[in-house]
Amino acid sequence: MANKIATREAYGKALAKLGAEYPNIVVLDADLSKSTKTSDFKKVFPERHINMGIAEANMMTVAAGLSTCGKIPFASTFAMFAAGRAFEQIRNTICYPKLNVKICATHAGLTVGEDGASHQAIEDVSIMRSIPNMTVICPSDAVETEAAIRAIVEYEGPCYVRLGRAGVSVINDNPEYKFEIGKGITLREGKEATIIATGIMVDSALEAYNILAEEGIKVRVINIHTIKPIDEEIIIKAGRETGIIVTAEEHNIIGGLGSAICEVLSEKCPVPVIRVGVKDVFGESGKPDELLKAYGLTAEDIVKAVKKGISLK
Repeated sequence: MANKIATREAYGKALAKLGAEYPNIVVLDADLSKSTKTSDFKKVFPERHINMGIAEANMMTVAAGLSTCGKIPFASTFAMFAAGRAFEQIRNTICYPKLNVKICATHAGLTVGEDGASHQAIEDVSIMRSIPNMTVICPSDAVETEAAIRAIVEYEGPCYVRLGRAGVSVINDNPEYKFEIGKGITLREGKEATIIATGIMVDSALEAYNILAEEGIKVRVINIHTIKPIDEEIIIKAGRETGIIVTAEEHNIIGGLGSAICEVLSEKCPVPVIRVGVKDVFGESGKPDELLKAYGLTAEDIVKAVKKGISLK
C-alpha cells in the first residue's frame, strides 16, 4: 500500500497539470491557497489564480461571471464555508442558470481534526445535493481525485467536489480503474451483504471486507464516488442480490450517502439499510483517527453494522 496522500494534495497537483492542457481554467481561492493546495496552480499560472480574500459569497459570483466568458472557474475554500457561507450564491448565481463552475471544497468531515466542530463540515453533501443542476462528487483517494478533477473539467455544468485534509491510503492504483461521473464501482464481490461507501470510508469498507472474509462472511463493496447523480442501477442490483445494505460516510447520516441510497431503495427495491456515519451530532477537536473511532466511523463499526444487517435476514 502506498503512502497516505490527502485528496486536497491530489487536487492541487491535478489542477496544476490540467492548467497546461486547458488555458481557460481559472482558479479562485478565499485566502486559503496553501491549505486548499491551489497554491500548486498559482506557482505555474499566477496570472490565472485570483485570491478573493475571505469573501466566499463574492468568490462564487465572480466564478459565475467568469464562466459566462468562456472560462472554467475552480472556486476553492473549506467545505464549511463553501457549502455554508456561500449557499445562496451557489444556488441562485451558479446552479439556477446552470453555469460551468467547479466548487472544490477541502477540509470536509471530522478529519479536519483539531479545528473542531466549527470547521468540520458534516452537512455539505446534504446541502449541495439538494440544489437542482448540481453534481456532487466525493473521491476516495488521490488517484480518484485526479480522475474526478479531469472529469469535471470536461463536464459542462456546476460541480461540487468534496476533499479532505488528512492523508488517506491509495486504493485505486490499478490499471483497470476507470472514473465516470454517476457510475459506482464494485471493488469486492459477495452475496451476504453490501457495503456502499464514499470518500475516505471506502478504505475502511475494504478493511471491513477483509475482517469479515477471515470470518467466512463474503460481502460486496461498492465505491459511490458520485453522490449526485447517483448510480441507481448498481444500488438496486446490490439490494436484490444481497438483501442487506450498509452505507459508510464521513458525513451526517441525514442527507448524505445513506439518505440518497435509502431514497433509491425505498422506491425501487425495499431492503434493510444500516447507515454508518455521524449520528446527527456536531464534532469536536481531536486527532482524525481518534475522532473517527469516537464517532463510530471505523472498519470495526462497519463490521458490526454488517453483522447486525445479516441478523435481520
